[in-house]
Amino acid sequence: MKRLAVYCGSATPADPAYADAARLVGRTLAGRGIGIVYGGGRLGLMGTVADAALEAGGEVIGVIPQALVGAEVAHRGCTELQVVQTMHQRKQAFTDLSDGFVTLPGGVGTMDELWEAISWAQLGYHRKPVGLLNVGGFYDPLIAFNRQMIDAGFIRPQHAGIMIAAGDIDTLLDQMATYRPHEPILAMKATSL
Repeated sequence: MKRLAVYCGSATPADPAYADAARLVGRTLAGRGIGIVYGGGRLGLMGTVADAALEAGGEVIGVIPQALVGAEVAHRGCTELQVVQTMHQRKQAFTDLSDGFVTLPGGVGTMDELWEAISWAQLGYHRKPVGLLNVGGFYDPLIAFNRQMIDAGFIRPQHAGIMIAAGDIDTLLDQMATYRPHEPILAMKATSL
């Protein structure tokens, strides 16, 4: 994995554990020689990840829609800052520029990015690992809900392993490095669906 898209909040929660985890992710990715593709903002966990990676000598590519340049206060210190027109172009760039996805805690936008990465993997639009960093159990309910969708039959057994979750970044990256792509829906016969 040469680059990973990092999804996380543009807010900074009061609990310092989230910012600490974001700093650790930035440093760890830079230390492993893995570049970051992210939302291009300098605020919240997004900015914390970017700053930590840059301070550690890592590559950071920000992708931000023009409409959010002012609202998210674009990070002008990135290795590269790409300004696009739409959120769809932003998410497409995340997929095109990265070899996988890591999701840290965040809100609605972070969930949108995570579920799109998983959905596109199911369909076969990409064959990249989708990681979920479960900082302090933040994603325990989401992991349980994903399991409920699997158990109920809304997620096919062959797609049950798309979301890779771990509580620390080193374990998560190691699991993502050994990810074996599944059979995508676009390659399945109608009788298998």
